Amino acid sequence: MTSYIDSFPGREIIIERKKFLYFGGTSYFGMQTDKDFQNIFITNIKKYGISYGASRISNVQLSVYKEAENHLSKWIGSEDCTVLSSGYLAGQLICSLLSTKQYRLFYTPNSHSALYQSNNRPYITYSALHIALKDHLSSNKKAIPVILLDSIDFSGYNYPEFQGLMSLPLNKCILVVDDSHGIGQIGPANSGVFQILLNFKPKELLICCSLGKALGIDAGAIFGTSERLKQIIKTDFYAGASPPSPASMATLMQAEEIYKSKKRTLDRNINFFLNQINDSKKFNYIQGFPIFGYSDPELTKFLYNNGIIVTDFTYPTEEASIKSRIVLTASNTKEDIKKLTSLINSFYD
Repeated sequence: MTSYIDSFPGREIIIERKKFLYFGGTSYFGMQTDKDFQNIFITNIKKYGISYGASRISNVQLSVYKEAENHLSKWIGSEDCTVLSSGYLAGQLICSLLSTKQYRLFYTPNSHSALYQSNNRPYITYSALHIALKDHLSSNKKAIPVILLDSIDFSGYNYPEFQGLMSLPLNKCILVVDDSHGIGQIGPANSGVFQILLNFKPKELLICCSLGKALGIDAGAIFGTSERLKQIIKTDFYAGASPPSPASMATLMQAEEIYKSKKRTLDRNINFFLNQINDSKKFNYIQGFPIFGYSDPELTKFLYNNGIIVTDFTYPTEEASIKSRIVLTASNTKEDIKKLTSLINSFYD
């Protein structure tokens, strides 16, 4: 059931004049409603304006973009980085660049539609993908295979172990990874999966992501080698797209301590939820990650009738299966989580 609201959904939302606790969405750190974060953003809006519609290759350029890219590259551990207006645009730019005869795209199970080009579809299993890669490498010596995947695919098969990748000939493949759900809250220094996947020694590693989930920044980014990033920023795709707001880039750099604090709070909330729940096996979840999936529509109705709304909709199309997820955020209080877990425990008793 779709509900329409008139303000950003924080730990609470109001629907038809009724207040609900909210355990959904992707604002993992709750940045959008954090007062300190908002104050930084407002100050930067006064300095840089609300948006910036000029091309990044214009003869007049704002230095804050390169400063933010250097900041992100250092944090993630990549040679270079570029920022764009959205994570979807970042994924599509990479796929557009690699959709030539020089490359062949291979999609892993559960890969996100942000990485798709035309009618491409993912392989159902990693075994099938392995066979396809082996056949390609034996029959086509010219086209470099490109493996595309989501770091967090909510099945637990990718992060943290990336078991599916272990059997693949990564030294002969370019690895393109959407880390939208990971950046800010997993990996070394919460920097996502870039440094983790470097250890798999792929021929080349490219990371794309949205910065709008944990980090609360309405923008996207691409990480990789300096050589590849130079190639990316020379494309018409890049030149024709407006950049993210400069105020958001400045805020990204200035909110580092807030991010660290929010991460600690979110970790405590995850541990508290798991300690309070009677049977965590009722849910699909990744250790240390704040999303708990399930497939019982009656639980969704029960929680709704008791004042709690969770994520529950078909995705990415109306024909797809329903995604039912309890999402914890740094905005949730212990009392919120106690109410949630008490209801879940009573539902399953």
